[in-house]
This record gives sequence, structure tokens and C-alpha cells, in this order.
Amino acid sequence: MTATFIVGRTDLRRTQWQEQPPVPLAEGAVRLHIDRFALTSNNITYGAFGEGMSYWSFFPTGDAGTGCIPVWGFATVIESRCEDVAAGERFYGYYPIADEVVLHPVAIDAQRFIDGAPHRRELHGIYNQYLRCSSDPLYRPDDEDVLALYRPLFTTSFLIDDFLADNGFFGAGEVLVSSASSKTAYGLGFCLAARRASGAGMPGIGLTSPANLEFTAGLGCYDEVIAYADVTNLSPEVAAIYVDMSGDAALRATIHGHWQDRLAYSCSVGGTHWEGLGSGKGLAGPRPILFFAPAQAKKRVGDWGPQGFQDRLAGAWSAFLARARDPARPWLKVVAGQGRKAVESSYSALLEGKVPANEGRILAV
Repeated sequence: MTATFIVGRTDLRRTQWQEQPPVPLAEGAVRLHIDRFALTSNNITYGAFGEGMSYWSFFPTGDAGTGCIPVWGFATVIESRCEDVAAGERFYGYYPIADEVVLHPVAIDAQRFIDGAPHRRELHGIYNQYLRCSSDPLYRPDDEDVLALYRPLFTTSFLIDDFLADNGFFGAGEVLVSSASSKTAYGLGFCLAARRASGAGMPGIGLTSPANLEFTAGLGCYDEVIAYADVTNLSPEVAAIYVDMSGDAALRATIHGHWQDRLAYSCSVGGTHWEGLGSGKGLAGPRPILFFAPAQAKKRVGDWGPQGFQDRLAGAWSAFLARARDPARPWLKVVAGQGRKAVESSYSALLEGKVPANEGRILAV
């Protein structure tokens, strides 16, 4: 039997394990054992935005009331009926929280393949590609944990920073980042700081809970870190961009109400405060716009070419990883777990906001 962790689409606390007999492989399909995957607040965002952003569509459960939250990680081919993908090959990509998955490789080349399953054809390609570890320029066997934890998040950070710069920071003088202790947020803080050091950026201000103030300030990637309750102490005379990683409707309303028309741009990214989500209707200032990282990636691939995009991302990634792993002040403690209980407890801890900001969970079913 195969085991998949599923949740209630409208109640993320409702969880169960779905057990099914292994699916027989069709011609051209491959079966992969999911070796390890990261579970972070980003995955809770996938659940919170599952309906609107089609995250439930990648690994359907067969039940309209439940869904499988996708994760990023590594898997090994254990059975293949595809002549261009061999048993024993290892791939990085987008997986269900499960012990195995069946994929349908198409557009296969030396670096990757695309899952050509019919239900995924209309979904965005960046989530459908699986990278061969043997030819991935970012892959190192000793880096698997940090790649699973940081790579998709930092790519989003890189693309937000690039999007803001590509738009002249909308004429603003500072960038406010909520849920500033989250990995995507401080990846953005790192990119903003690097851009500012080159003379082309602007201050980044991290907004966080009192419990995470010390950790977030200690990262050294924000110009200022303040508690949510103190955000209205900032001057509304300085035009600001709001990058909303939290999804918290009350915080969003406070920021829009304080800056009003001096809020140059309101960018919705995540939902770490998933129980406080709400619409952006009726707010003062600009309407919040959902940031979709694959759209900016597609634009930049067009601008720079595929290799140019990868080279720029790889350069930023290398600098970020060196800083995150600085032995004098490391940003991350990896906590590994194996088995269903480990998955359940880590998922529950993330839902309840009980995973320390400096922790990253690497799991396997």
C-alpha cells in the first residue's frame, strides 16, 4: 500500500492518511520513492491558497473535500517504463506528502523532464518540472536539506526583489515585509540588502511578532525590525511598498490605513497567518496584488534567456547560502524526522506557529 497525507480543503486541521494499492505503471510512466522533503510555512500557504491558486490540482485525492499539500524535495526512480528515465535516477521537484508518486515524463532532456499527466497540463510549468540531480548545477549531495528547505523559497525571494526593481520600486522609499522571520521573507531581505549595498536598492523593514524580534533582528538582512503593534510608529510620509507574507487581514488593513495613498504598492505573497486571511476589499490606498513568482520567472527568461536567468539566480543563491550557513551566526537548524508521526507532529506545529524561526523540518514518510 502507498500512503499519502491529506487535509481538509476548508479545514487544514482535518488530516488523515490515504492508503491505496500501488498504481500499475502505464507505458512511459515512472514510479519514484520520495526520499526527503521540506515542510515549512510556505506549504501552509499552499493549503491556505489551495483553491484560488490551484495547488490542490497537482496531486488530486479523488475527493473534492480533501487535498494534498505539495512539498519540495528529492525522490529516486524505483520503477520505470520510460526509456529516457532510468531506475535509480534521483530528481528534485514538487511532490505530494507521500511515500511514492507516479509521474509521466515528457519533454525529457539531459537536465529535466516535465510531468505530462493530463490533469497537470494546464498548471504552471515551473511546478511540473523535475530536475536530474546528476546534471543540476546547484545540486550537491551534502546540500540536499538546504536545497529542499530554501531553494523554492529563495527563488521566490529573488523574483520578488527583481519584480520590485524591474518596476522602479514603484517610486517608494522603503519596503515593509511582514512575517519577516519566515524563510521567504528573509530571503527577500537578503536580496534587498545586497541590492542596496550596490547602490541600487532601498531600506527593507521587517515586521514580526515580539517572540521573533530577536531572531529576525539578528539575521542582519533588514535595515530595521519592528513588532507588528509598532508599525504605525513608522512615518507615513515615506512612500512604502508592502510585501505581505503573512496574509493577515487586520495587519493589512492597519498598513493600508496608516499609509493610505502613500502606499505605493501592496504585494500579496503568502499566508503564514493562515487563520487571519481575508479579502483586500475596501482598503485605503492601492488594491493588493497577488504576486505569482512563475510569471516573473517567465518574463525574465524571456529577457535574459534560460541560461542568463539561471546564472543570475545561481549567483544570488550562492551568496545567500554562504550567509545562511555562516558558522559564526547560522540562520538555520535542520530538524529531520521519519515516519507518519513525525509528519503529523511537524505539520501540526507549523499550523499552530510552534516551529522556531531558526528551524527547518526535513521529513520522509
